[in-house]
Amino acid sequence: MKPQLLKVSMEPTQSLSVRQDSKPFINNKWHYHQEVELIHFIEGKGTQFVGDSVMPFGNGDIILVGKNLPHYWRFDECYSQEENTLAPDVNVAHFSENFLGEAFLNLPENKPLRVLLEKSKRGLKIIKGNKERIAEMLGNMLKASGAERIIYLIHALIEISKCEEVEVLTSIGFAMDTEPSERDRIRDIYDYTFANYRNKINLEEIADVAKISPNSFCRYFKSRTQKTYSQFLTEIKVGQACKLLIDNRLNIKQVCYESGFNNFASFHKCFKSIMGKSPLIYQKEMMAA
Repeated sequence: MKPQLLKVSMEPTQSLSVRQDSKPFINNKWHYHQEVELIHFIEGKGTQFVGDSVMPFGNGDIILVGKNLPHYWRFDECYSQEENTLAPDVNVAHFSENFLGEAFLNLPENKPLRVLLEKSKRGLKIIKGNKERIAEMLGNMLKASGAERIIYLIHALIEISKCEEVEVLTSIGFAMDTEPSERDRIRDIYDYTFANYRNKINLEEIADVAKISPNSFCRYFKSRTQKTYSQFLTEIKVGQACKLLIDNRLNIKQVCYESGFNNFASFHKCFKSIMGKSPLIYQKEMMAA
C-alpha cells in the first residue's frame, strides 16, 4: 500500500469531482490527495485502511477522508472473481477544503462546516445520523451540474455535521511521513502483513521486509503509526474476523483460526478488546441490523 500522491481529475469548468465506481480496483493503492473525499459504499465489502486505522467496510458505509490523509479500500476477493456476479457500487466526491473560498468557511454561520472539515483530517465514519439524506445528496451530485452540484455538496456536509455519532478513524498522533523511501517501507510492511497475517510473523521476518534491524523496527513502526506492530497485526486479524462473522458461513471457532488466531481464548480476548463486545454478540447484532 504505497501512499502515492494521487492527482484527482477535474474538468476545467468544475471545482469538484463526482463519480460512480463499479470496479473493485479503481485507485487500488495506498494513496492520498489534496482533496477531501466523501465516499458512499452502496454495495461493497472489504477492509479499509485510513491513516493508522484498519477495519472492515461494508454496504451503506459513508466515510469522509480529509486532505492528505492516506487511505485504501481493499475489496474482498469475491468482487474480483470472474465467475462472481457481484460488483461494487460506490459514489465518491472529491473537493477542495476551500471550494467556496476562505471567506465562506469563516462566516460565523459556517462554523459547523469548518469544524467538520478540520475533523475530517483524521477520517470520519458516519455511525448514527441521516445517512439516507447524505447518500441522496451524493447521488444527486452525480446527476447535477454547475451551482446545483455545489449546493448538494453543501447539504451533504451540513447533514454530516449534524450527525449524532461519528467515529474518528485515526489516532490523534498519526502523521504521514512524506519521504518517498519511508512511504515505500510502510507500503511493504502493510502488504506483507496483509498477505501473511494467517501465519506467524516473527520480528526478524517483518524487520527484514522493512530492511532495518529487529531492534530498530519496533521503534520505527510505533513512531510512524502510533501503535505497536503486534497491535496492528491484531487489528487486521480482528477485521478479517468481523467480515467472516457477518458472512455467517463458518462457526465462531472456525472464524478464530481462519482469521489467524491460534487459540480461541486469545481470539475472544483480542476481539472484545478492539470491538468492545464478544464475537457472538457482534455477529448477532450484525445479523439483526
